[in-house]
Amino acid sequence: MKIAIAGAGAMGSRIGLMLHAAGNQVILIDTWPAHIAAIREKGLLANLNGQEAVAHLPIYSPTELPADLQVDLIVALTKSMQLDQMFQMIQSLIHPTTYVLSLLNGLGHEDTLEKYVPKENIIFGTTTWTAGLKGPGYAELTGTGAIEMENIEPSGKEFTLKVVDVFKKAKLNPVYSDNVRYSIWKKACINGTLNGLCTILDCNVGELGNLTVTKDLITAIVSEFATVSQQEGIHLDQASVIAAIEATYDPETQGRHYPSMYQDLIKSQRKTEIDYINGAVWRKGQRLEIPTPYCAFLTELIHGKEQLLNAK
Repeated sequence: MKIAIAGAGAMGSRIGLMLHAAGNQVILIDTWPAHIAAIREKGLLANLNGQEAVAHLPIYSPTELPADLQVDLIVALTKSMQLDQMFQMIQSLIHPTTYVLSLLNGLGHEDTLEKYVPKENIIFGTTTWTAGLKGPGYAELTGTGAIEMENIEPSGKEFTLKVVDVFKKAKLNPVYSDNVRYSIWKKACINGTLNGLCTILDCNVGELGNLTVTKDLITAIVSEFATVSQQEGIHLDQASVIAAIEATYDPETQGRHYPSMYQDLIKSQRKTEIDYINGAVWRKGQRLEIPTPYCAFLTELIHGKEQLLNAK
């Protein structure tokens, strides 16, 4: 399958590398000049569970895409706030038979993608894979994960099942879902605890899990997500969500991992996706007249940290 990775950062590098290794024709699209230059010079380098790997993949900035380039699938892995601009710039890639798989963190991305892609060509997904960047062109890839996906419209199921098969051959552990919106809300809820708290407390996932205050904090945040999601027909099982969060504390799985928000803000002084995670729940709560004080406070704290660090 011919696949474009729109947003070839840490997670895009992982998925692009694994799809390439399985024999697919993969191109990377990114907006970070140093990252593009490094991959063109040396290939995409990765520490993959302790083993050094390299993949020589074509990489473009959105403004460099060849006019005649076509792909079967675009995997959207930008930051949430960059999605609209990315798809404005890569419209030449999108044809009537082009599908888009969104694996972004957060909520509400269908509203953006429907401006550029027919609804029947949109696949929504969520992933538990983790990834980090050591620097331009060099990915740190540890642990294992899975991907869950589902077409928005029934007519897209045939192609979605093909994507599942392609991802299975790439050992990305995909499953076809009958209720991916539940999983997206659950993943947003997990991110809504781990990302913001690790970033504010300047710690990794395992260190967060060892704090005596953590249980009360995650319980309060999960409760707010569950109350708001119920108004959208998504009934989050709070106990199972909390159990999934607590399972990440193990240093043998994800405990040594610093979440993506931490990597963006603390390591790279980049603005975060907080408005599409806790901020989205806060805004929805305001419209529904549901109090979400923990999500509101965490959103404001992250924005304050962005200002202190002069995040761009």
